[in-house]
Amino acid sequence: MLHESSLADAADWLWEELPGHRVEILNGSIVVTPPPDGPHQQTLTKLARAFERAGIDGSGAEWLQGIGLWLPTGPDDYAVPDFSVVDADYRDELIEKNCYAPHVFRLVLEVTSSTWTNDTATKVDVYARADVPVYFVVDRKHDEVLLYTDPVDGKYPDPQRFKRGQSVPVPESVGVALDLSVDVLLDGDG
Repeated sequence: MLHESSLADAADWLWEELPGHRVEILNGSIVVTPPPDGPHQQTLTKLARAFERAGIDGSGAEWLQGIGLWLPTGPDDYAVPDFSVVDADYRDELIEKNCYAPHVFRLVLEVTSSTWTNDTATKVDVYARADVPVYFVVDRKHDEVLLYTDPVDGKYPDPQRFKRGQSVPVPESVGVALDLSVDVLLDGDG
């Protein structure tokens, strides 16, 4: 079946066959990520609470987990970031397969897992090419948080790097004033 189907059909089949796994098409290749561990999910919960406390309601933005981002890098390419901040009217920009146009994304954040190179290399490229203005990588393998901002001609400048004991300022363009603890982002507690 897979030999005769399209890449998108194969991704759909994998999604059905591997419940709990994240299936994405990045640069024309299917990427399957196993279910996240507890600290990964706890980081996302803490992050959501921080955005709520910062007053995201009424800012013209919403935070969402696991929403599809349609990518301009291939005819079927899409990513499913761990955490996103999108324009409040994002629903008007549905492309297909529960994926939305990249211009509604103000921020995407990935917490690395066993497929950490996708988050630290491949997604740096595809999110820049999609012109996502703010990309955070919570790099648990290297014990740091990377902040990529303001892509130019489909490339991000070198990231700002934040270590334990520091806070990461969320850029004003996201729509809320917020500093995030590197320790909380890396560990999911605190």
